[in-house]
Amino acid sequence: MDEPDTEPPLVVVPGADPSARQLCFAWGPAEVLVCETLFGRAGTGDGAPSSSCVFVVRRDQDIYIQTLRKLFNESHGIFMGLQRSEEELAGKSRKAQLVQVSKNYRSVIRACMEDMHQAAVSTQDPALQGQYSTQVSILSAMELIWNLCEILFVESATAGPLLLRLLDWVRLHVCDVDSMVREVLSSESPSKHKLFWNVVDVFVLQGRMDEARHLLSKEASANPTSINMYKILDDLMKKMPVPSLSNTQTLTELELKWQHWHEECQRYLQDGTFASNPHMESICKILLGDEDAILEKKELMTTWYHFLVTRLLYSHPTVKPLELRFYAQSSMDLFLGGESSPEPLDMILMAAFEFEMHQVIKECSIVLSNWWFVAHLTDLLDHCKLLQSHNLYFGSNMREFLLLEYASGLFSHHSLWQLGVDYFDHCPEYGRVYLELHIERIPLSTEQKALKVLRICEQRQMHEQVRSICKIMAMKALRNNRLGSALSWSIRAKDAAFATLISDRFLKDYSERGCFSDLDLIDNLGPSMLLSDRLTFLGKYREFHRLYGEKRFPEAARLLLTLMTAHIAPCSFWMTLLTDALPLLEQKEVIFSAEQTYELMRCLEDLTAGNPDKQKFQEDDIETTKVEMLRLALARNLARVIVKEGTVEGS
Repeated sequence: MDEPDTEPPLVVVPGADPSARQLCFAWGPAEVLVCETLFGRAGTGDGAPSSSCVFVVRRDQDIYIQTLRKLFNESHGIFMGLQRSEEELAGKSRKAQLVQVSKNYRSVIRACMEDMHQAAVSTQDPALQGQYSTQVSILSAMELIWNLCEILFVESATAGPLLLRLLDWVRLHVCDVDSMVREVLSSESPSKHKLFWNVVDVFVLQGRMDEARHLLSKEASANPTSINMYKILDDLMKKMPVPSLSNTQTLTELELKWQHWHEECQRYLQDGTFASNPHMESICKILLGDEDAILEKKELMTTWYHFLVTRLLYSHPTVKPLELRFYAQSSMDLFLGGESSPEPLDMILMAAFEFEMHQVIKECSIVLSNWWFVAHLTDLLDHCKLLQSHNLYFGSNMREFLLLEYASGLFSHHSLWQLGVDYFDHCPEYGRVYLELHIERIPLSTEQKALKVLRICEQRQMHEQVRSICKIMAMKALRNNRLGSALSWSIRAKDAAFATLISDRFLKDYSERGCFSDLDLIDNLGPSMLLSDRLTFLGKYREFHRLYGEKRFPEAARLLLTLMTAHIAPCSFWMTLLTDALPLLEQKEVIFSAEQTYELMRCLEDLTAGNPDKQKFQEDDIETTKVEMLRLALARNLARVIVKEGTVEGS
């Protein structure tokens, strides 16, 4: 087979020049990073200029459009309500509730479309107007498709009510005659207006008989000569049998009435009753389902699916759901007539009329600009038990695959990622894995955002992610010299090594400044101080200061001695501890016992004798003075203790 002459289309990256430089790319969580390279470039040498351009290609650009925020936020609430009510959806009420959920989704689409239209009208920027108009068209198509799927799949309308639902669908989406009606009725003589018969025809084509009869009454009033024709046509339109939603008549009864009415219309047409008025004659032909007469109004219908519903109304009012595919295909062929090829929207609607749900979802995934539509529609159809779980989509069923794609797109947005969490939660197979991967990529720009992410992880027992977030925030706080915050995050991460590091920074800071920062945090460490020996020491050392401040000297002395003898204090801090003992040694009342004094002496000797920088230690005048003062204070305290204890024993 000959190869095609044309090459496959390429994605255009604004600013990049593939002819000058080779491009390489890397997939991100919700985007592609494209950069220019010098690899393979002809004539490059050591002095060749290098490029530092990096282009970001996002896969779901719609989430960055401000006016679409309502679509994502409000539909999230509907989605969550549907998941929660799954157990309650049972029995006869199940279908009614699912139909209501579908209508709620459509109301959000329509509200968003109206907001977008208002934004397009109010802006003066041509570029923005074009963007808004495009989004209005996309949202309109989305509602059109969703409404049809609601009728055929969710509601599963049966023969009879099916036609009524399709008529409502056409009236809502296809042809808006309100502006024409206002123009005609506001004129001095409506029946003489150039659009009068166009409005009547549209009403008839949409089965809006009461409105068509109301307009025709104005024609009869203005032209007494046509009063007889008007009465006959009005009677035919009034007597036209239509299906009932209340099931008060069977399909057989409806077909018999319709056949009788059809024969009556045929008789009046053959008798030439309307021959003198081409407009009324044309309407009578439409009532008879004459395809040529209906196609003459092609410009008023504008779409083949409007033609389909009109054709069914006047030819096959009791059409069954499975018969739709045949009428839909022939209606498209007749309406387009080979003049133009079907658009993507036409193919999606045709797939729906053929009850090919998977094809509808596939085509929408290709054509629509975001994953919102297919993700929510598929989830709804899955709750209707209409989709079989085929493991064809990366090992996951179609519902989960599309929800994962949609939620992944949300995670690339700075605030919408929170919605994505709930969508991942309701993907039982791969949702947690995706959530773990995406949540690690959220930029923790503020402490508030970090706490929000942390709370999400803690609620889902994502322990690795909790530790990772806490470590990141602890490191940020430490770099900014916010020791209290750093310690708090390290405790939350249960990171003993990092807690030890920050505790050392606290002690160093105390040594330099003579006081502690973040006293509230240190005072309320509680069981958390057991995370590491150094943190335990920090907490107990702060407790010593508190006891000393409260003048509970015996308790403070015992705690200080314990800190010295337990060997949990860093060696560099021993001199500080011994120095802290000086005020207690100089108290009028004897605080340290003889045994405790001997322990302090031993600690002092261990410090001076076992210090690796002994020579430097001895040459430091300040340190030497401290040692001498301590020795003197210890000796005096020992003497006082011996005298006191000897006196007690002697007495």
